[in-house]
Amino acid sequence: MLTRNHLLAGAAALAALSLAGPAGAQAPIKIGELNSYKNFPAFLEPYKKGVDLAVDEVNAAGGVLGRKLEIVSRDDNGNPGDAVRVAEELLSREGVSFLIGTFPSHVGLAVSDFAKQRKVLFIAAEPLTDKLVWEAGNPYTFRLRTSTYMQTAMLIPDAVKLDKKRWAIVYPNYEYGQSATAAFKKLLSAKQPGVEFVAEQATPLGKIDAGAVVQALADAKPDAIFSSLFGADLAKFVREGAQRGLFKDVAVFNLLAGEPEYLDPLKEEAPDGWYVTGYPWSEIKTPEHGKFVAAYEAKYKDYPRLGSVVGYSTVISAVEAIKKAGSLDQAKLIAAMSGLKHMTPFGAIEYRPIDHQSTMGAYVGRIGVKDGKGYMKEWRFVDGKDALPSDAEVMKMRPKN
Repeated sequence: MLTRNHLLAGAAALAALSLAGPAGAQAPIKIGELNSYKNFPAFLEPYKKGVDLAVDEVNAAGGVLGRKLEIVSRDDNGNPGDAVRVAEELLSREGVSFLIGTFPSHVGLAVSDFAKQRKVLFIAAEPLTDKLVWEAGNPYTFRLRTSTYMQTAMLIPDAVKLDKKRWAIVYPNYEYGQSATAAFKKLLSAKQPGVEFVAEQATPLGKIDAGAVVQALADAKPDAIFSSLFGADLAKFVREGAQRGLFKDVAVFNLLAGEPEYLDPLKEEAPDGWYVTGYPWSEIKTPEHGKFVAAYEAKYKDYPRLGSVVGYSTVISAVEAIKKAGSLDQAKLIAAMSGLKHMTPFGAIEYRPIDHQSTMGAYVGRIGVKDGKGYMKEWRFVDGKDALPSDAEVMKMRPKN
């Protein structure tokens, strides 16, 4: 017999079905992404293309949890205060489920602290400072990219083999450069007791006085130089150093200088023989990388940069976390990120439960010049898990949250 209760139950069921609907009819899952697009276009324009490629692939495959994926992006102006304001707008006004992105390290640290206060997941794409997962680590922040410590550790074996005693250092004077310098001094001193650091130049980000810096380093008469300069600062340093003969018979190690974003603009001025971390995209023949390059070239009629890989992989991390959690509940997302494993164009990675650092690796080699442009030669891939300190060291550095 049809009763009022039966009718009400049937109406509720129909309402629920209409809300659920087919995947395309449901509201998309929105993820908030913030980055310093105007400040660092060389890296972040390819990064955004990588993000968009990943979103296209995810949605073409049916979305996530039966819903389309949407990335809501905002520019943070490379400023910690602006980044926190933008992060709040993304959560409160745009209704995003969680946050991804950021480029400079001091901005990443600010957004990480904001995520801790708001108890919301933050997947840091690019900021490289070690503090992000160690001294200032928190339960809500996870980092994709290979850190300053990790990339420096990958270069140390070559530095030790050269057995140079007198080192000069140059770095952009903000969190990333400071972190890279601290890691290099610590790691090299441990492997090569008695090494001397005879000069140190800390330059304003984007405003290097290359002539004065090169002269100061030359006056110290180093056997080798460690640099963490990148972008326009790196280009000015390379040109001024070459003109003044700074690099003659001096070994140079430079984080990031083998990335196409920074190497390609130098063309024939690329500094032959430098030891670098980077991305020899055209020579990597793994299946996962080949698939990524083919899709990227088909969509953009251009080759990928390192930023492209980072943007793509960040979105894949976010998607895999949602799938593993089966929910957008923050506690479930955080639990899903801890120990999360998935494939990237660089192979399989894991977000380590101990410190939330991913094991994404990096390519290490030397710069060569042919056909009027720079490239990476003698390169090798180093798995990120092999370039990290022991668990005991991490536990000493990371706060108990």
